[in-house]
Amino acid sequence: MSKIKVGVIGATGMVGQNYLRLLSNHPWFEVAYLAASPRSAGKSFSEAVAGRWLMSTPIPEQYKDLVVGDAGNIKEELGKCSIIFSAVNMEKEKIKELELAYAGEGFAVVSNNSAHRHTADVPMLVPEVNHEHTDIIPDQRRHYGWDTGLLAVKPNCSVQSYVTPIHALKEAGYNVDKMIVTTLQAVSGAGYPGPSSYDLLDNVVPYIGGEEEKSELEPQKIFGKIEEGRFIHDDSIKISAHCNRVPVIDGHTACVSIRFQDKKPEINEIIQIWEGFKSLPQRLELPSAPEHPIIVRHEADRPQPRRDRDMDKAMAVSVGRLRECNVFDYRFVGLSHNTVRGAAGGAILMAELLTAEEYIK
Repeated sequence: MSKIKVGVIGATGMVGQNYLRLLSNHPWFEVAYLAASPRSAGKSFSEAVAGRWLMSTPIPEQYKDLVVGDAGNIKEELGKCSIIFSAVNMEKEKIKELELAYAGEGFAVVSNNSAHRHTADVPMLVPEVNHEHTDIIPDQRRHYGWDTGLLAVKPNCSVQSYVTPIHALKEAGYNVDKMIVTTLQAVSGAGYPGPSSYDLLDNVVPYIGGEEEKSELEPQKIFGKIEEGRFIHDDSIKISAHCNRVPVIDGHTACVSIRFQDKKPEINEIIQIWEGFKSLPQRLELPSAPEHPIIVRHEADRPQPRRDRDMDKAMAVSVGRLRECNVFDYRFVGLSHNTVRGAAGGAILMAELLTAEEYIK
């Protein structure tokens, strides 16, 4: 098939740059438009990111001479692309308005932002976990009067490191009702330049604004269901979260204790469930989908960010240290790559799912 044209708004930031890196050789999508803030508008992309290209590989040649548009000028993008990947850095209410306006013009908006995560008819997708939540798109379109437009968002980057393992257990018939989660979150999750070196070297910062609330509430929507054109949260699962910023570049780690609602599996059964877990993205062979969504590490000291964050295209969740818990039933450590699985890569996988299900033409 011919490639679908896509645009990236917020293209000059860290998440936007990751989008471009991951899309540079994508088999389905081709970047046709870039936009950012007014101060970057009118410059070539290479000029706009001069001195602040943050990826470990050079700027892909096909983007260097693309002229950056103004993300607030939606008319510039009409006819140039069908999908908008949103990574803009603005006030929350302005992001809400802007993303709805793009969808209203017929774009499929796939967002990395938090602004619409709790909008009642906007799916917040982890494709291996709640792919059926795309079923709300027809209701969403009727609600807003959209034809081809749609809006879907990805969840907070830190929840990716434990939501998939919990879902795999739920799918096998073992329902977790209580969780205590302590996250050790990489500095790249704060964007660039992030916390100062003086704040983080030889230090741990035990506070990330709004992060604990996101970690406690977003899984309830992810595990929820659609009723009468809106999402109903699954409030049967209670989460207590502690979120910490640590001196790691990439990779969010979560130390998780879980209690089961009724029946409790054996440890070996949990390992078998995790190692055998696959979902719709794997069955559809979506380009960005990891072959193994959950990778179990059996070593006593794994997973570790530096060693395990890039597993399976940096899209897998690595789990380890599964053992009995003295307070709840079990405890384990989860790890995911926050700027790939938890940001741009996860959003690209969402767009692939929406394309495969023909919500995006």
